[in-house]
Amino acid sequence: MSRTTRARGAGAALAAATVLAALAACGPSGTAGAAGEGAAPPSAAAPAGTAPSASTPEPALTPAAEPATAPAASPPTASPTTVQPPAGPAEPSAPSAPAAPAAPAAPAVLRPGDAGPAVRALQQSLSALGYWLGEPDGEYGELTRQAVLALQGAAGLDRDGVLGPRSGEALAAGTLPSPSTTSGRATEIDRDAGLMLFVQDGAVQRVLHTSTGSYERYVFAGEEQLADTPAGTFAVEWSVDGWRTSDLGRLYRPRYFAPGGIAVHGYPSVPAQPASHGCARVTLAAMDMIWAQDLMPEGSTVVVR
Repeated sequence: MSRTTRARGAGAALAAATVLAALAACGPSGTAGAAGEGAAPPSAAAPAGTAPSASTPEPALTPAAEPATAPAASPPTASPTTVQPPAGPAEPSAPSAPAAPAAPAAPAVLRPGDAGPAVRALQQSLSALGYWLGEPDGEYGELTRQAVLALQGAAGLDRDGVLGPRSGEALAAGTLPSPSTTSGRATEIDRDAGLMLFVQDGAVQRVLHTSTGSYERYVFAGEEQLADTPAGTFAVEWSVDGWRTSDLGRLYRPRYFAPGGIAVHGYPSVPAQPASHGCARVTLAAMDMIWAQDLMPEGSTVVVR
């Protein structure tokens, strides 16, 4: 039964109860008037205790005329009375159909480990802008975290990989980093913002988060070195399609572009802040995407700023 039908049924029950209450107050049918209503009025009686005057002759006792026999009066029959319910609240009108419930608002904060439609919507919005995270799947995993880090870097926000209100505003505003190149294919690395841009003729095609040189001192082969990703304009010189073990660690599918063994490469850990010896780290999945889409062919430009 619909809510409207139930409301109407409740109103009808209320009206019926009101009518029954009114009938009970009047008593059984035919007893609603004064007692003896419809009988002839009684004869006027002489005042009690008054004797007839002595000077007045006593009237002759003439038999009173027998009153005409009136037809027996039928017992009063109460005319049917339509009992109206007492004035009071009118029968409630049927409520209008309820409005469709509003869609639940997206959570104010989304973070790694979350899942569901809100996460999928976030992923779709990031992907539409160019922040790469693979295929949207509704799971807030590492690739989604990396894309949010990139968004935060582009918006100049603290990078934590959690989509809070300010990051949400940046996403809604369509925030994208601006490239510095205007022609040809180029890979641009913004060290301060932790961004890697793949640019074609001045248009940003893909955006990744990257972790570059920590700018800390370390010792290698007995000499002090600076963990720095050098600024400048370079070109991709050579690459290795697979894992390569270097003097400072393992690199996944590296694309070398600067002297000293500086490369863009995949790595299992890509933190929010600079942490490498000088290379530009991305996730293993992102490095696979770079190779699959040939975003850094040998000879292409790499700009580090």
